[in-house]
Amino acid sequence: MSLKRYLKFFGPAWLVMIADLDASSVLGAAETGAIYRYGLIWFVLLLTVPLFFIQETAGRIGAATEKGLGELIRDNYSRGVAKLMTFPMVITDVITYAVEYIGIAIGMELLGLPIILSLPVFFMLHIIVVTRKKLGVMEAVLIAVSLLLIIAFIGSLVLRGVYQYNPVFISLDPNYFFMLAVNAGAVVMPFMLFYQSSATAEKVSRVKESLHLEEGELRKTAVKSMRVETMVGALVSELLMVIIIMTFTGVDPTLRFASASQLATALTSFAGPLAPYLFGIGLIGAAFLALVVISLGSAWGFVEAIGRKRDKALPIYVVESFPALIIALIAPAGMLVNIVLYLLVVFVFVLIGPALIMGIIARNRGIMGNFASSKRSQLIYWVNVLCVFAFGIIALA
Repeated sequence: MSLKRYLKFFGPAWLVMIADLDASSVLGAAETGAIYRYGLIWFVLLLTVPLFFIQETAGRIGAATEKGLGELIRDNYSRGVAKLMTFPMVITDVITYAVEYIGIAIGMELLGLPIILSLPVFFMLHIIVVTRKKLGVMEAVLIAVSLLLIIAFIGSLVLRGVYQYNPVFISLDPNYFFMLAVNAGAVVMPFMLFYQSSATAEKVSRVKESLHLEEGELRKTAVKSMRVETMVGALVSELLMVIIIMTFTGVDPTLRFASASQLATALTSFAGPLAPYLFGIGLIGAAFLALVVISLGSAWGFVEAIGRKRDKALPIYVVESFPALIIALIAPAGMLVNIVLYLLVVFVFVLIGPALIMGIIARNRGIMGNFASSKRSQLIYWVNVLCVFAFGIIALA
């Protein structure tokens, strides 16, 4: 497949993978590095495996059917089942949005800008981006944001330096298992399934006229492109987590990671005066990109479930985002960040329904045609889903 043809399909998988590195993941990785140094790097890199195989299934469904997951559940089961799969995601995402706004606020404070002015501006930018009719323009903006945050986080690590710490640490301490569960809960969140299936379906529908391919060849090309993009995105996403862990290695574990002033002091003492600015830019980029992708995935999934088109999702964007903005402006940042650590574990259980039904759809030849999961692919998918669920159960125990 030529690079030009590949780039025609580029966007959905990359963006959802980078959006996996949201504000809670960034701050969680920073805390992981402070507590365990490089000790959990082995586990974070291992999470690339379930991230790829679960998201590959979501992307393949969108490419093969040109339909989003919410729409497929509604068409092949019922509207009630589709609502049941999407409504818990919509509710929990309100808190997630609030944490993304908190991430933006912390980043802006690291740059020396007041949140009372910056957060309303980002709220408006978010609404403008998600309501644009031209999805290609939106993708281009978000891809640019993703590249900026990658450069910023790498720059932070370059200033901090790399040390010879052991990347493998094992413990039977309950807090250790809780942090494993937090990282596992962050690796695949419900909105990611709905976003990748819907965005991939939209992408295939948009580009098929310009490629002049037969239907079968079009879908084959789309699936192949999506798989490569998903794998690259999964690796980059988890490597960015590793970079943040390494950047905050040696920082005082009692540091309030939701405090911009304490973050700035710690980063300056370890990596110099430029480090807080680079980390702030990276955090803002990660939080804003995640805010947009979560908003789209959550709203698209729900409107598909109730039988409406994706471009009718404006009320959902506002109903979810505006309360989150108010929460972010008035609630203590530290409280919200702590809540989201537990929410990441809850996400494991919110994920059960969509992941279960997505696996069933993916193996259905009546829906997927030649792109239905083979027995081997089914086994790999279910093993990875069960591994993610197992960490949620461990966290509760």
